[in-house]
Amino acid sequence: MRIAVTYENGDVYQHFGHSSQFKLYEVEDGRIVEAHIVDTEGQGHGALASFLTSLGVHTVIAGGIGDGARQALAKASIQLYGGVSGSADEAVKALLAGTLEFDPNPSCGHHGHEGGHHDHHDGSHHSHAH
Repeated sequence: MRIAVTYENGDVYQHFGHSSQFKLYEVEDGRIVEAHIVDTEGQGHGALASFLTSLGVHTVIAGGIGDGARQALAKASIQLYGGVSGSADEAVKALLAGTLEFDPNPSCGHHGHEGGHHDHHDGSHHSHAH
């Protein structure tokens, strides 16, 4: 499996569409066996999905990411873990260990916060639509 992380100075870069580098991790049997940095050569936003596909990437770890890029990754069947910050290496290790904290809707900052306080962040969604 090949994992790509938006990359800058050792950390997860926070703007997917502006990433100038990705760190690629080759994973076998749940372990990182190889890692190297690739330059996006100025490609941005939607073009990055086909760039990553050409590299054989299956999974992306990123900070912030816009809807267009998110849809392009989904169309390319690349699994996205967004809203991640901190060390790129640690993020991949956490993903492999099943402990990575990520945001399933990283570009959707206002979701669920209209009108009032939400003190419960247990992941449950209460729907009253019938």
